[in-house]
Amino acid sequence: MAWFKRKEPKIEKKVKIPEGLWVKCENCKEIIYRKELEKNFKVCPKCNYHFRISARERINLLTDNGTFIELDPELTSPDPLGFKDTISYAERIQENEKKSGMKEAALYGDAKINGKEVVIAVLDFSFMGGSMGTVVGEKITRAAERAWERKVPLIIISSSGGARMQEGMFSLMQMAKTSQAIGRLKKEGILYISILTDPTFGGVTASFAMLGDIIIAEPRSLIGFAGPRVIQETIKQQLPEGFQRAEFLLEHGMVDLVIDRKELKNTISKIIDILFSSYQYSSETDEKK
Repeated sequence: MAWFKRKEPKIEKKVKIPEGLWVKCENCKEIIYRKELEKNFKVCPKCNYHFRISARERINLLTDNGTFIELDPELTSPDPLGFKDTISYAERIQENEKKSGMKEAALYGDAKINGKEVVIAVLDFSFMGGSMGTVVGEKITRAAERAWERKVPLIIISSSGGARMQEGMFSLMQMAKTSQAIGRLKKEGILYISILTDPTFGGVTASFAMLGDIIIAEPRSLIGFAGPRVIQETIKQQLPEGFQRAEFLLEHGMVDLVIDRKELKNTISKIIDILFSSYQYSSETDEKK
């Protein structure tokens, strides 16, 4: 006679979930359905964390459908120093082309935002950290010159680790070059809106990114020149909470607005209506005289 009944072990069936359906938020660690995230402009619905997005995704979000015309897409980086670390600079460029689907860390062109003509340039962090070399500097400069020629607002969206060390002084020279091009717009009274996303650092912050007539940042974006760890180790002091975050910069007068991604397009459109319409009116009046 058996004193107890033997229980057969339960075999749980594992449900196979296709890869890529779910995304883990880097901020709150919640698991998010990818399609839900994409519908929400790649912003976490739980904590409002703004995921990094590519330059082309940014163009699609901000500009009217089918209006963006890319200019000078064939420009590629030279190798003025014959630079090599673990691999050659030329090989690193090829690696990043495959990874990002771009030939360089920036693209620019003509577009419309809610029917308003603009010139727009976007940096892509997935290409060598959005670093600024000679080609990025050239594209930003050409974008500013294009806006000056067409007398339309310039929009630049920055996401960068700074100047590109593989091009040495040639890279650092782009800071002065881009700043001069932006200065020409200011003399003409042409509106320049700078949008800072996570992260924006180094030579990009120290040049065109902080020269906007209006400077907008996405929520919680890290923005600065040197990183917070470098600063803390240099000054040997504890940094305040939220240091270099967009909200901290807004509180201290370094940026004008902190705007959620889904509101960016309409915000830019309203700024153009308010600030650029007066310029267009005065220009038309001068022509009639």
